Formats: sequence, C-alpha cells, structure tokens
Amino acid sequence: MSYDRSVSAPEHELEAETVWNLQMPQIRFGRDAVGELGHQLAELGVTDGAHGLLVTDETLVDLGHASRVREELTAAGLTADVYDGVEREPSISAVNECIEFVRDEQGPDGYDFYLGLGGGSALDTAKTTRAIIANGGEPLDYIAEPTGSGESLTETGNPLVLLPTTAGTGSEISPVAILSVEEKGIKEGISSNHVRADAAVLDPTLTTTLPADVTAKTAMDALGHAIEGYTTHEYDQLLRAADPGDRPVYAGRTPVTEMFSEKAIELLSGNVRRAVNNGDDLEARENMLQGALFGAIAGLTAGASLCHAMAYPIGNRYHTYHGETIAVLTPASTLGYNAASDPERFARLAELFGVDTTGMGTREAADSIKEAYLDLQQDLNVLPSGLAELTGVGEDDLDWLAERTVETQKRLLRCNPRPVTKDDVRDIFADALYNWQPEG
Repeated sequence: MSYDRSVSAPEHELEAETVWNLQMPQIRFGRDAVGELGHQLAELGVTDGAHGLLVTDETLVDLGHASRVREELTAAGLTADVYDGVEREPSISAVNECIEFVRDEQGPDGYDFYLGLGGGSALDTAKTTRAIIANGGEPLDYIAEPTGSGESLTETGNPLVLLPTTAGTGSEISPVAILSVEEKGIKEGISSNHVRADAAVLDPTLTTTLPADVTAKTAMDALGHAIEGYTTHEYDQLLRAADPGDRPVYAGRTPVTEMFSEKAIELLSGNVRRAVNNGDDLEARENMLQGALFGAIAGLTAGASLCHAMAYPIGNRYHTYHGETIAVLTPASTLGYNAASDPERFARLAELFGVDTTGMGTREAADSIKEAYLDLQQDLNVLPSGLAELTGVGEDDLDWLAERTVETQKRLLRCNPRPVTKDDVRDIFADALYNWQPEG
C-alpha cells in the first residue's frame, strides 16, 4: 500500500480526513513500576507457571537489570529465558537470529509471553520477534514494497510487555519496528497495530545507569518526536483512506497529540541538563522518562517527518546513534526549513522551550527556537557540532544522501508540513554539516 498524504482512495473518491483515533498499550509508570510486572502480566492473561522470553542486550545483563526483571517474574510464579544478542540499530539478520532462537527453543508456537528490556533496539527486536512468531514467515514479508513483500500482519500474538531503559525512542508505545536492510543500505519499518506492545512498564530507576552521552542522545530523539509531532500536518489536512483499516499509523496531529507534545517539550528541555550532569538525579530522570513517553504518544501518532526521514540514510550508512543523528539534523530541517510552514506555531514552540519572545515579531520568535535548541546542545557538551563531526560527511556525499531520503522515506516525507524536493533535502544536509564551530 502506498500513500500520497495518506490516500488510498482512487482520484474520484478523494476527500479530507474527518476521523482521528488514538491507540496505546497499557501504560504503567513510576518509581519501582518494575515491582508490578507480575501484576501487569496477570492483567494480560499470563497465568501461573507460564514461560516467557526476555529480549535484551549484554550490557543490561551485566548491569543487573535483567536479573531484577527475572526476580520479579519468579516472585509472580513465572519463568523466562534470556536472549541477550540484541545489536544496536538492529539489522534484519540480527532480528532473525532472535526469531530462530525462539523457534529452536519453543517451536513454531513460541513463548507464553515476551518482554523487551532496553533501548529502542531491544524493544524493536522484541516487537518484531513476537509479530513474526505469531504470523509466520520472516520480517521482509511485512516490510512495504518494493523493499519487502508488503504483506499485512493479521495476528498480534502472545502478550508483550516492554520496559525501556532510555528516555528517548518511544518504541515502548510505537506501532512501528525499525530495522536495517543491510543489502540495500536502508532502514525500513514494519508498521502495524499488531506490532504494538500490549503494555509498557516505565520505571525511571531503570534509567539511572545510562551514561551522560547516551542520556543526551536519546533525549534528542524524544525531543524530535515531540517537536515533529507538534509541527506536522493536522489530521484533517490529510486525505482519507478508502478503508478505515488502511489509515496509516502516522495520521497527523490532533488536539490530544498537541497536548502531549507541549508537555513533552517542557519536560525534556527543562530537565535534560540536570539528567546529563547528574545521572542519579531521580527527579530529573523521572521527568525525562515521562517527557519521552509524552513525546512518543504525540510524535508517533501524529507522525515523525523530515528530520527522521533524513536520519535513516545517515544511520544506515555510517552506523551512527539515531538520537545523535536527530540532534545534528533538527536545527536545519525541523527548526530551519520547516519554520516557514507555520511561523505562529514555531513561535509557540520557542515559548515552550523557555524562550522569552516578548517584543519579537512572529517570524523572529519562530526563528528563535533554532538558537535555543543549539544553546541546549552546546550546554550538554556531549553532542557533535554537525554532520561533519558526527560522521565525516562532506559535500561529495550530499547528493547520495538526498536521493536516498527522497526515494526511500516517503512514509515520513508525506507527514512533512512543507513539501521538499531532492535539491531541498541536499541543501538541508549541507546546512547541517556545521551547526556551530567546534573548539579546536
């Protein structure tokens, strides 16, 4: 299914969208929420003696987080195997290893329940694994054409609960799992409400071991969700699908997503300096995790847009951290190019960021958000000054990056509030080479 601004209807039936919907997992939030994991699983129908799978990575095993989760399972009369082979920015081949682990250990029916513990990579691996076990086949079957076969998921599978250890990706509530397609050098998503977890358990005590640099990188991803969700198309500016079942998961901003965006921007921009400079500041960690959740509810319902579309070719070619890539691209894309789409909205965005816009004209206020965002990044002192420092990207790489963005990221570009051409995207990449001059 391909969309032109969310359209699946023939030309003679085109009409504006009039309906929005909001679908979320069960959400359990707060300090020691992990202690209620057994109760959460019971609410999902997991019974005493059930055997599950915990999908995580080696670092979280070494830090003791995986043991903490298993202790809660034991106390609830449950058991779980641990798969700790998750890779950063997971490729399809890496996810297939997890799927084969399940089939080898439990056969085609899989485990009684699934848990994902970690950042977006672990959570997306858990989501994809559960979906493939429930529906059969392999991940490429459910990735959109032409990269994959474009088949639809029809089954949700046994219960899945996700426990994020970062405040950033939003994967714990997202209906999308992002995977690298190695042979094509691109990232693609499996997008379906059947991918979405049944529940998310968000406990800020799981995030205190996150290093300062990763705290900053994941925060920039969360801010990206909130800002992009706040500035994308309204739902009724998009066109209606012929069948409600074909309505895309990124369906434009609504009054609900705007409310969550505004609170997310305030929480994230107001607490990230504290969280980066003192990782044990539990109040800041809690505010960050709540801000990331709200940003995901907003941005991953309304839709990420140009910045995320540009980030995927960068991440796939240069293997950068996703949040770090969002950080260097946001000033030129979302806060630069897109500001012309609705200056009043971007002026309000500056106010949410804490900018005093008194006495400024609308456009001046709209432009001030970019400077405030760059000031924040420089204050954190752990983020790169631009694409050139992040990856060594130079002018010779920009045509390829622009082409890959425009040709492979239509799912995200249709959400962008301002139309873009390949030449526009190239210019934005060029602007992102140097956001400020690094010292030395």
